[in-house]
Amino acid sequence: MEGALAEGGAAFAVLSALWLGILTSISPCPLATNITAVSYIGRRVGSPVLVLSGGLLYTLGRMLTYTLLGALLAGSLLAVPAVSYALQRYMNLAMGPVLIVIGMFLLELLGGRATGGGVSEKLAARAERMGVVGAGLLGILFALAFCPVSAALFFGSLFALALRNSSPVVLPAVYGLGTALPVVVFAVLIAVSANLVAKFFRKLSAFEWWARRVTGAVFILAGIYLSLHYIYNAI
Repeated sequence: MEGALAEGGAAFAVLSALWLGILTSISPCPLATNITAVSYIGRRVGSPVLVLSGGLLYTLGRMLTYTLLGALLAGSLLAVPAVSYALQRYMNLAMGPVLIVIGMFLLELLGGRATGGGVSEKLAARAERMGVVGAGLLGILFALAFCPVSAALFFGSLFALALRNSSPVVLPAVYGLGTALPVVVFAVLIAVSANLVAKFFRKLSAFEWWARRVTGAVFILAGIYLSLHYIYNAI
């Protein structure tokens, strides 16, 4: 029974990490970088193999970046006994307020909608000269181009989830897969038919509006519950 519960908890953590990655990918700021990646990969529309290869390399670049970042952060924090003890003791106390703040970001109650990723134009141009291999470099660059929403989702939600589940490598990798998923889908659509891309993008934009607000509301409700339970002992 306990093994089944543990497996169920692990599956939920993986699905949560994937959803956080998908939500990140379709938020305005990361979506702008993903559109850039789609444009970069889609220039080879005459070769479906190169399009799909570019989408795969872009995905691997993002997954590798988030995996290394998660492992480095977790290793640095847990290597310090005082920090490790503080995380174990105060993680539950902090999760409620953190979720509420992230939910407010998602609902646009804090800050505005960022539209740029702040990615270096010189590095992007260098990736262009590298051909399809440059898609991997773009994945790394765009993964590091944090904006308020993506930073809140990664550092506030995904990283906390990874620490709670003792999975500083797998969950960030799954998150990275989620952040690149739209690019993979677009790459497949371009390889099959470029005309499908515009239709899919319109539906994705509408889905993002609802997905971000529903997730933001769930985060706030979960944050209120955790705060009442762990901080105020009211539940």
